[in-house]
Amino acid sequence: MRAILVTDSKPWLKSYPKGVPEFISELSYDSVADMIENACEKYENRTAYVNYGKSITYGQLEEMSRHLAAFLQSKLNKGDAVSIMMPNLLQYPIAVFAILRAGMIVTNTNPLYTPRELEHQLNDSDAKAIIVIENYACTFSEVAQNTPVEHVITTQIGDLLGFKGKFMNFMIKKVKKMVPNFELDNYTSFNKVLSQGKKLDFKKTKTTLDDIAFLQYTGGTTGVSKGAMLTNRNLVSNVEQVRQWNANSLKEGKEIVITALPLYHIFALNANCLLFTEYGAKNILITNPRDMPGFVKELSNHKFTAMTGVNTLFNGLLNTPGFDQVNFDNFRFALGGGMAVQKDTATRWKKTTGVTLLEAYGLTETSPAACMNPSDLKEYNGMIGLPISSTECDIRDDDGNSMPIGERGELCIRGPQVMKGYLNRPEATAETIDENGWLKTGDIAVMNEEGFFKIVDRKKDMILVSGFNVYPNEIEDAACLHVNIIECAAIGLPDDKSGEVVKLFVVVSEEMTVQEVKDHCRENLTGYKVPRHIEFKEELPKSNVGKILRKDLRPSE
Repeated sequence: MRAILVTDSKPWLKSYPKGVPEFISELSYDSVADMIENACEKYENRTAYVNYGKSITYGQLEEMSRHLAAFLQSKLNKGDAVSIMMPNLLQYPIAVFAILRAGMIVTNTNPLYTPRELEHQLNDSDAKAIIVIENYACTFSEVAQNTPVEHVITTQIGDLLGFKGKFMNFMIKKVKKMVPNFELDNYTSFNKVLSQGKKLDFKKTKTTLDDIAFLQYTGGTTGVSKGAMLTNRNLVSNVEQVRQWNANSLKEGKEIVITALPLYHIFALNANCLLFTEYGAKNILITNPRDMPGFVKELSNHKFTAMTGVNTLFNGLLNTPGFDQVNFDNFRFALGGGMAVQKDTATRWKKTTGVTLLEAYGLTETSPAACMNPSDLKEYNGMIGLPISSTECDIRDDDGNSMPIGERGELCIRGPQVMKGYLNRPEATAETIDENGWLKTGDIAVMNEEGFFKIVDRKKDMILVSGFNVYPNEIEDAACLHVNIIECAAIGLPDDKSGEVVKLFVVVSEEMTVQEVKDHCRENLTGYKVPRHIEFKEELPKSNVGKILRKDLRPSE
């Protein structure tokens, strides 16, 4: 009897939540800009964003983004790329929406970039303008002359916060000295640009579903970052896919969402900035989520209904005094992505908040949502969920052959959310997307008979011990079951006898010995998976969204 392949019958369909269709219907919008404008008109008087106690309505969001769009149209051409380099501030959604409404392309830029990284992205994207927070303008100033940027708009944290903001800007700049000196030949302030744009005529620009909306750069572990070309079709489709999936749990005009992940990251960009705009949600922007006590204090000010995050964010909140005293009466939707959600974190989260921590999966290259758990999931299941509407998933071996249900292999994805390709990199695009539109994710996964997928690990992170595949996620999950282990990361080290052995980096809440860690792992893992080496750390290296960076823990070659 032939083994049943993953793609034979789409077994995930039988596990779909009630009312979720196999395919999304015809798209209602021709562009992301159309979607935004519709939401701003529909929810004109509702609060759209809140930051540092200051709120703006959807009507004000429309007005300010229109003024900024008019200014951009007076300086640039349709299809030009504009870089945004700032944390979660009111200025961010205004800037994104303005660029899209002006018929231009958004290229999000991490404010923590080094000059080298910034120079590469600005040149690769051919960015003609940049909107940058002054705290990091010094980075741009170091490379400005080597980039195609012609127009510079600077902003300060308090620019849209009224009198309070003026005082905040003074303290940040003059007292706390948090704005390094920068030298730029010519730049204009954000507020001045809004004033100038108010006097200009905004010309509604026609863009199509096939036009590029975002050049979203991947953080790749090797080589320079690549610009994923995400079209209007990709983003509008993905918003509609997630809307269909959560139709029974999220309500229009009723949601208050906590946005702690940076909006320049693809997860928060789509889920928080675009999807929740479509819902007419009140969006609470957290500018500095690393200040956990301040974050918890802010949570206490809102009757929030939803929150997105990564495992380290949820884990950090659980370990912050006062979080268990927050009012969770209205809270009903928690979504984890960006990295694996660990069982211990999910269990503690449910116990503390009463809400199941749902895990989802996606990539920059998939706009990002590809798989999600049903929103009515009662308990954490260790899975990334089911392929969402209009999405196919396949598990393949190294030769590209589809694997039977229950067998491990590389997860491949096909759907309307899959990117157009990598900018100026046809070879990299061809290596990632095959002739039939299947995207190779680089993640090793397995699917069960109910159609739920589980990520085992990154293909390149797999450790080979005496011929056996060892997956860091499994090691880390087992280690974190210990009450004193806050977080950890596993890597492989070369070994003369076994090829590789496991090394575990551990952050603990109370002092432990190496032997105690090994003994704990031995209770939960088979022998060859038990870490041979243990190293205690004060903290682990993390990405801008809090994802643990194993690559930074590996020895330099």
